[in-house]
Amino acid sequence: LWGSPNTKPISPVRCPRPWRCPIGTICAPPASAMSRGITLRWPRMSRERQDEVNYELRHLPWIPLIIIGVMVFAAVFAPILAPYSPTKQTLRDKLLPPAWQEGGTTEHLLGTDVRGRDILSRLIHGARVSLIVASTALLSGGLIGGVLGVISGYVGGKVDTLIMRAVDATLAFPTILFALLLAVTMGQGLLTVVLAVTLILWARFARVTRGEVLSLKTNDFIALARIHGCSSFRIMAIHIMPNAFNTFMVMLTLHVGLVILTEASLSFLGAGIPPPTPSWGQMVADGRAKVASAWWISIIPGVAITMVVIAFNLFGDWLRDRLDPKLRQL
Repeated sequence: LWGSPNTKPISPVRCPRPWRCPIGTICAPPASAMSRGITLRWPRMSRERQDEVNYELRHLPWIPLIIIGVMVFAAVFAPILAPYSPTKQTLRDKLLPPAWQEGGTTEHLLGTDVRGRDILSRLIHGARVSLIVASTALLSGGLIGGVLGVISGYVGGKVDTLIMRAVDATLAFPTILFALLLAVTMGQGLLTVVLAVTLILWARFARVTRGEVLSLKTNDFIALARIHGCSSFRIMAIHIMPNAFNTFMVMLTLHVGLVILTEASLSFLGAGIPPPTPSWGQMVADGRAKVASAWWISIIPGVAITMVVIAFNLFGDWLRDRLDPKLRQL
C-alpha cells in the first residue's frame, strides 16, 4: 500500500507468462500472487495483459495517492467544500474545540482559532495555497534548471564551469534566509514565496540534469546524430531532453514535499503568505502561544503538513524506482 520498491523479482520459470516487473527486471509473479486479492476483468484485453494490469494496480502506493488526491480535491473545490469563509471572524465562537471534544460543536468540526475562524475552512483553503506555490515554483524552477543542466552537460567547457559555479553558490545560500531578504525588499506575498523557492530549486534540477546528460551524450545514438549533421540544438532538444524526462519527473515529485514544507516555514516566520489569506504555516504560528490550552489550532495543520509531505516523498520514491532503477541515488 505504501509503494515499497523492495519487491524481489521471481524467476520467470514459475510462470508461463513472463513480463517486466516494476523494478525493471524480467520476472513474473507466481500464479498464486497474480490471483491474490481483488482481480479486475478488463473487456477487450487478453488474459496476460489483464494479469499484468492487476499486478501493477496492487503495487501502486495507494495510501500516498489517496492523501495526495484528497489534498488536490480540496484545493480545487475549496470554495464548495469549505463550510465557512476562511477569513470570517466570529469572536463569540473563538477557541471552540473540535466536535469530538467536550465543548465542541458540529458546526465547527475541527474547532475555531483565537479570532473565531473555522479551522476546517482555513485548512481547505490552505491546501490551495500550498498547491499553487508548489506547482508554480516547481515548474518554473524545474524548467530553468533543466534547460541550464542540459546546456551545461552537453556543451561543457567554460559554459559548464560557469553554470556549475552558479549552482554551487546558489546551493550554499540558505533558502529561509534568502526568502527573508526577499520579503524585506519585495514585501510579503505569494510572488515573494514563489520567487524565493524558484531561485533555490533551479540549482538542484540543473545539477541532477547535468549528470544525466553527461551519461546520455556518450551513447551511440548521439554520435550517430552528429554524423548525420544534426545541430547541437537539435540534439539537445530532440535526442537528450526526452531521454532525461524520467529524471525530471522524479525530481518534481521528490521536491513537492520540500516546497510545501518551505512555504509553511516561511509563513510560520512571517515572511510568506500575509494574513488574512489562510496558509498552513501561518495557522501553526497562530496557535503556538496556546498549544497547551487550544492544541487544535496548531496541531491539526501541523498534522496536515506532515501527512502531505510524507505522501509526496513516498510517491516520489515509488516513481523513482518505477521509472528507472538507476535513479535510486537521487
